[in-house]
Amino acid sequence: MKLRELLAEIKLANFSDQADVEISGIAYSSSLVEPGNIFAAIKGFKADGHDFLPEAIKKGAAAIISERQKPEKVDIIWIQVTDAREALALISAAFYGYPAFNLKTIGITGTKGKTTVSYILESILRAAGLNPGVIGTIDYRWNDQRFAAPRTTPEAPDIQKILKQMVESSVTHCMLEVSSHSLELKRVLGIGFDLAVFTNLSGEHLDYHQTMENYFEAKKKLFFLNHKRQASIVNIDDPWGQKLISELPMRTITFGFRPEALVRAENFDIEGREMKAQVSYPGGRLNFRTKLIGRHNLYNFLAAISAALALSVSPQAIIKGISQLESIPGRLEFVPNSLGFSVVVDYAHTDSALENLLQAVKSLNPARIILIFGCGGDRDRSKRSRMGEVAARLADWTIITSDNPRSEEPEKIIQDIEQGFVKTDSRNYEQMADRRAAIQKAITMAAPGDFVVIAGKGHETYQIFKDHTLSFSDYDTALEIIKKIEEKK
Repeated sequence: MKLRELLAEIKLANFSDQADVEISGIAYSSSLVEPGNIFAAIKGFKADGHDFLPEAIKKGAAAIISERQKPEKVDIIWIQVTDAREALALISAAFYGYPAFNLKTIGITGTKGKTTVSYILESILRAAGLNPGVIGTIDYRWNDQRFAAPRTTPEAPDIQKILKQMVESSVTHCMLEVSSHSLELKRVLGIGFDLAVFTNLSGEHLDYHQTMENYFEAKKKLFFLNHKRQASIVNIDDPWGQKLISELPMRTITFGFRPEALVRAENFDIEGREMKAQVSYPGGRLNFRTKLIGRHNLYNFLAAISAALALSVSPQAIIKGISQLESIPGRLEFVPNSLGFSVVVDYAHTDSALENLLQAVKSLNPARIILIFGCGGDRDRSKRSRMGEVAARLADWTIITSDNPRSEEPEKIIQDIEQGFVKTDSRNYEQMADRRAAIQKAITMAAPGDFVVIAGKGHETYQIFKDHTLSFSDYDTALEIIKKIEEKK
């Protein structure tokens, strides 16, 4: 594609070079540069792309995007822009032919529930005879293709490339989990969303956003960036959802338990390991049963049902799609065993998510809840003691362990969590930094009727330490320990 075609919608600060050069691709990392690529030199959190210009040029970059003026003695096409991240996103969309405009795109944002909503809606759309794809926290998937997700929302060139591949594979709808970081970093510019969904907002990523107001403003951007403005779908029970509704210019479909919600949960009940619920909407009611239990999951169903109705999916297909969804990786996922107690793995890694998880488990009438959890290093420290308080209040016994400690010492993170137990004057816990040993201890001490709850990492298959990354899965570890115990019986 010619460079002039890519620059058509870009705010240029300075450009006087050739515009007829052929561009073969777009790179945001010098390690990914191939001959004929545009290289976007962006200052990141840990590195500055400008420091890697020599490598990019040596590898055959045809042009550079930068917010800086062209340095002297640099012999390459230099595109100075007012906003490099914005330029990267818009050039990426143009290079791949604006694929988002050839399918229905649904952006899902919020602190909790994004992954579950995407799975539910994917199942509903498939039941309706449509061909959905997903770009999310667990993986990027469509048809029979599935790729592990290094981040919830990819960089702009990667998103546009995936969307183009989806279009070429006859995908009809794409659900994108849209993180607050991706919105701040403008990765989803150039996507015209048909629907934007807001699940909820609670304390998370405050190491990055600093305040809840900043966090909210980041999430709000989804509803204004390149939006086709067909509809917004918002949780009216959430205080931040109410604030969002008051600021939106487009049609809003509200969901929740409140009487004024357009899509409303009228009642629900837990029977065995299933939840049955009744949901009303303008023009009718839906009754369904599901293995995804808990009040928090009912909110996820309300969000997905609202989106499906906005997309003109029939009530019959909605019920069918819900019934066909058995489980979601790392979300209240049961580990099979014959030992008389239950073991579940869940991604809950905030205080509100942990509270929702433990309340859901309590609805199953456990004899005891034995909880294992930790907190990630180099992330929001303020939530650590809050998670400790939740655990002290709702679990019968807690083993505080490590999560992804990253550059921090696991023992220091554990001490921060412990302060939540100290605040509540609780002593129903122990410390065990080795996560495998903590899971082993919890399963070994479990008795019939107990629930062992392994929280924090969910679907993840690794543990990140200061100087290495360890292959590690909570689910696989628990299953391995269980099988060894079963073999001895």
